[in-house]
Amino acid sequence: MGGCADAGEAGAARLPRIAIACQGGGSHTAFTAGVLQQLLAAAGADGRFTIAGFSGSSGGAICALLAWYGLLLGSPAEGVRLLEDFWHDNAAETLPDQLLNEFVLGSARLRDHLLLPELSPYDVPNWGQDQLRSLLEWHVEFERIPQLTGPGRPSLFVGAVDVLAGCARSFRDAEITVATLLASTATPTLFRAVRVGAGHYWDGLFTQNPPIRELAALAPDELWVVQINPRSTPELPRTLDAIRDRHGELAGHLALEQALGTIELVNRLLASGELAPGRFRPIRVHRLQLARTLDHAAKRDRSPAFLRGLMREGRQVAAAFLEGWSGDLRKPVAADRELSA
Repeated sequence: MGGCADAGEAGAARLPRIAIACQGGGSHTAFTAGVLQQLLAAAGADGRFTIAGFSGSSGGAICALLAWYGLLLGSPAEGVRLLEDFWHDNAAETLPDQLLNEFVLGSARLRDHLLLPELSPYDVPNWGQDQLRSLLEWHVEFERIPQLTGPGRPSLFVGAVDVLAGCARSFRDAEITVATLLASTATPTLFRAVRVGAGHYWDGLFTQNPPIRELAALAPDELWVVQINPRSTPELPRTLDAIRDRHGELAGHLALEQALGTIELVNRLLASGELAPGRFRPIRVHRLQLARTLDHAAKRDRSPAFLRGLMREGRQVAAAFLEGWSGDLRKPVAADRELSA
């Protein structure tokens, strides 16, 4: 599963091609927004690398969309601005919104201590998805996307799950609409499934968080994974919310590790000579990770200070990563490098 090699490429004479994969995790992905801001700023400022494409699921898909759309408009700085504006507008800034945010967080944290009623998203107004739709359409002119995509432009893959067919789906480039973004963010217990074409879709967190195989087909030199969910946890989950949260993390995380494991296997086979170079080439893998352990309820926290803090951490992690990154394509591919705040 490496990328298909381009004929006649001279590794030292070109800029590294980078693919960026963004995990989902609700409000936690404000960290991802900060990482992408710093990476876009670097891409625009010093030209050390080119971005071949993005992928994302759920909140990671939203961040990837905003960064990608900025590049399609021709400006990394536009992507930085879109990420800043979206998360500012998503924050609970007004008093009514702050009170609602506190109620949502309080209810989520009380669920393990009190017997609270649980309602199907089909039994309540679809207010949350309607608000997200409006927010996305305010920042992205989706009708322009088909005209902006094409050969030589960066790609975007958005992960979702077809509920009835029972399979993963990655929407790509011209297929990206507000409906596909809502599909990727449709947490089953909170939001209704989103119809796209003949399918009904749930959150992409369950099967590919985020899509990896599709990015490998873009023939990147390096894959940078913005990772929200921890690979390990210090304590056994015992409350219902903690169990649900860890179950969701593992469902997407195991698929992520399998995909990255395939890349690492191809890298080893190429290095040992068991796989002849030509069709495949090695892909370096780096992870930029959120170091803080946050509870399940915090995925719904829209308080401005919380979101700003996560974005600041993301920028710091990305800045530290870039400071230690050489971009030298002549160096042998090593085990993936992890960096966190």
